[in-house]
Amino acid sequence: MMFSRNTLLAAAAAFYGASSVSAFAPSTAVGNTVSRSSPAIYTQQTASRQYSSTKLNMSSSVDLKGKVAFIAGVADSSGYGWAISKALADAGATIIVGTWPPVLKIFQMGLKKGSFDDDSTLSDGSKMVIEKVYPLDAVFDSPDDVPDEIKNNKRYAGLDGYTIEEVAKAVEADYGKIDILVHSLANGPEVTKPLLETSRKGYLAASSASAYSAVSLLQKFGPIMNEGGNMLSLTYIASEKVIPGYGGGMSSAKAQLESDTRTLAYEAGRKWGVRVNTISAGPLKSRAASAIGKEPGQKTFIEYAIDYSKANAPLAQDLYNDDVGNSGMFLCSPLARTITGVTLYVDNGLHAMGMAIDSESMSDRNQ
Repeated sequence: MMFSRNTLLAAAAAFYGASSVSAFAPSTAVGNTVSRSSPAIYTQQTASRQYSSTKLNMSSSVDLKGKVAFIAGVADSSGYGWAISKALADAGATIIVGTWPPVLKIFQMGLKKGSFDDDSTLSDGSKMVIEKVYPLDAVFDSPDDVPDEIKNNKRYAGLDGYTIEEVAKAVEADYGKIDILVHSLANGPEVTKPLLETSRKGYLAASSASAYSAVSLLQKFGPIMNEGGNMLSLTYIASEKVIPGYGGGMSSAKAQLESDTRTLAYEAGRKWGVRVNTISAGPLKSRAASAIGKEPGQKTFIEYAIDYSKANAPLAQDLYNDDVGNSGMFLCSPLARTITGVTLYVDNGLHAMGMAIDSESMSDRNQ
């Protein structure tokens, strides 16, 4: 099946980068549905195709009370960053987040107005509380890295202290030590371009926002993490398989992220006793992903990816954002105390497939 370049847009959960127009990170829910919670085991799935509550959780067997989790890349309630935050909160963790400055006020206003209340309900009926929201632009390591064009940008007006170094210091001042660090952000300004047409600037921008940002986060936050803590990032199958449309160097950036996960697992493990893992998630129709362009009369890239997954994955079922949230919570919990350097696939097994069973060449066999 051939898609036009503009249609084949890869989607992600976070929108990071000063000059970028697209957001990319592991996508989120297999099936023709927007992000929502998993149905309860042994109960019928709700009729609603929109956000529904869940009773499928691991919090009853995990106690994270007294633990502090910083999640970088949360700006709404539909992506994996939110789902991981919610799962951690359900287990008792204190949740603090970092949000891209240009959308910070919108996110804070939504929290204040209760716009995310329906997606904040925990297993005991209470609401997840985000204790503090920090402005964070993860393409800048320190104040010296911020160019004048950003300092003078009206979207950054009235904000400071949003570099990774400054945010780490602010978190240390507010909370002392943290236990969990989540990297849920990525961006590729030239993601619509095939790799053969990607500029050096676009390629390096994708790498900076999507891969090196994780390295920098751990560099700055590692010293304030308690021993036994965990850093978690989110990757995508394009790191190892060809996904037409996931361009602009984003596939390369995800490959970097996974390689760095293994190296950082060794270095951070020996230096601070901290574990480092990443989740390779299947496609989810999050708000960020759905906002990325499509051509008239055609589906978006994420809609194609969702349909492809359901047609070809070993488990032909919907993937929900809290499937990734619960997996992330497990990796960040003491249950996974010996697990580090791992890329965990949460994609209904799609990564294992070597042949598209819905291919036209397989049509006779599938009848």
